Amino acid sequence: MRFPGGPIMARSCHYRFVGIRSLVTRCRAVVLPRFGAPEVLQLRDDVDVPQLESRDVLVRTRAVSVNPLDNRVRCVPGYGRSIFEPLLPLILGRDVSGEVAAVGPRVRSLAVGQQVFGALHPTAVRGTYSDYAVLSEEELIPKPDLISHVDASAIPFAALTAWRALKGTARIAEGQRVLVIGGGGAVGFAAIQIAAANSCHVVTTCGGQSTARALAAGAEQAVDYTVEDIELAIKGKFDAVLDTIGASETERIGEAASLSDRYGIAVGLPMATAILLKKQFQYRYSHGIEYWWTYMRADPDGLHEIRSLCECGKLSIPVDKTFPISQVKEAHEAKDKRLIPGKVVLELD
Repeated sequence: MRFPGGPIMARSCHYRFVGIRSLVTRCRAVVLPRFGAPEVLQLRDDVDVPQLESRDVLVRTRAVSVNPLDNRVRCVPGYGRSIFEPLLPLILGRDVSGEVAAVGPRVRSLAVGQQVFGALHPTAVRGTYSDYAVLSEEELIPKPDLISHVDASAIPFAALTAWRALKGTARIAEGQRVLVIGGGGAVGFAAIQIAAANSCHVVTTCGGQSTARALAAGAEQAVDYTVEDIELAIKGKFDAVLDTIGASETERIGEAASLSDRYGIAVGLPMATAILLKKQFQYRYSHGIEYWWTYMRADPDGLHEIRSLCECGKLSIPVDKTFPISQVKEAHEAKDKRLIPGKVVLELD
């Protein structure tokens, strides 16, 4: 894969259209040339915009959220180093909200001018910290009219991660009991709302500053892990448990990528598969529990349900602070130092 890609035809961010082809060739983007502290991030105004493939959509970006994945990829030694290091420089960012600027020849569900939101796959090299982002048709959906671009940009990546875990893997159903470990984070908070919207009985663990928010989102019990004994506070059996934190008896989040970084892809990925199979065997035959890892990926069904829940007020992820894209370093530093506990969004004018 080549970065940034696309022929150089002009140096302006202004655009017009000839059929389905956009004449946008360069724009602003935040580039990660190497792993390191927030200071390594560079806001450049001459980054190439790649040509669209047949199912691609060019989005004029209005807002993007800062996900923990962005900070982890950026820092030293770089999460997912074995995947991303050969492809540097990168553009970070997974969520996006904006307008359709151009579409590929086989795109049918979206049209130029539509307001959309969506999210890229975790391994995407050209992310959304850019005036123009390129996503596939299945990674986008029309934005609800009553939700701002800032609020919309905070939702897709976290909500799709939660949706895939609960609906795609655990296959939750009405009346089931669901435990969400880490309900204070964006994925956990989305999971509470998705499970509650599917008429499940939800219990969650979170810090004291998040308990009221978790209860308001639909949790029937929110256990403050900082002051309560979780094993004593939580009673009964659960039909599904979503662990967004990780522990020694399960795995830390992103174990497969961590093992690939440590031992290389050729050894790390088979090792991760072996660990998963061992855990599955252990839990199934010792406790009768089905055990899986899950990750975010594009899913049109998930995006449609997420959009429907947003439209009827059953799903939202609060944004604690916004920064202009020119202050991306400050935004990353604030998240690194945990100065802002909730979602941070970058706005592009």
